[in-house]
Amino acid sequence: MTTLRPPPLTLLDKYQGQDTQTLYSTTVTVTGGDAGHGRASGGALSDDGNLSVDLRMPKALGGPGGGTNPEQLFAAGYAACFHGALSLLAARAGIRIAGASVDVTVDFGRDPMDGLFMLTAHTRIRLPGVERAVAEELVRNTERFCPYTKMARHGIENIVALMPPADAGET
Repeated sequence: MTTLRPPPLTLLDKYQGQDTQTLYSTTVTVTGGDAGHGRASGGALSDDGNLSVDLRMPKALGGPGGGTNPEQLFAAGYAACFHGALSLLAARAGIRIAGASVDVTVDFGRDPMDGLFMLTAHTRIRLPGVERAVAEELVRNTERFCPYTKMARHGIENIVALMPPADAGET
C-alpha cells in the first residue's frame, strides 16, 4: 500500500498564461439502464475505472433509490475539492486542521425564473480546535481558491457537442 502524501505546495503558485493550463483531465460516461436514461437507472464509469456507480432516481423524486444520483455525485465532488483546497491552504499557513470536515448539501429544485430546474449548494465547514478568526480567514481564502466554488459562483466553460454514433466512425 502506498503511503499517502499531501499535494505539493507548488500547486498554490499562480499560473501566468493566456490559455487554460490543464493539470488533470477525466471522462465519466453514463449509460442508461432499464428506464432508458441515466437519471433513473444505468451507471457511471470513469475512464480509468476507479469510479463505477449505479445510478438511481432517489425515492424523494419517485424513483426506487438503491443507487446514487447526480446531486450526490456533485456534492461529493464539491466537498472533496473544498476539503482538499482547505487542507492545502492550511498547510501553507502552518495551521493544523485535524478533524476538519466539509459538508455540502445540494438541493435539486424548481427555478422561479424560468420554471425549469436548478441546483443550490450549501457548504458547511467544521474546524475543531482552530481559533474562530483564523478559521474564518482560512475559509474565505479557500472560497477564492477552490475551483468548485469558483464554478458555482461564476459558471464554467462548457462545450456541448453531438457526436456521431460509434458505428458511424469519427469525422
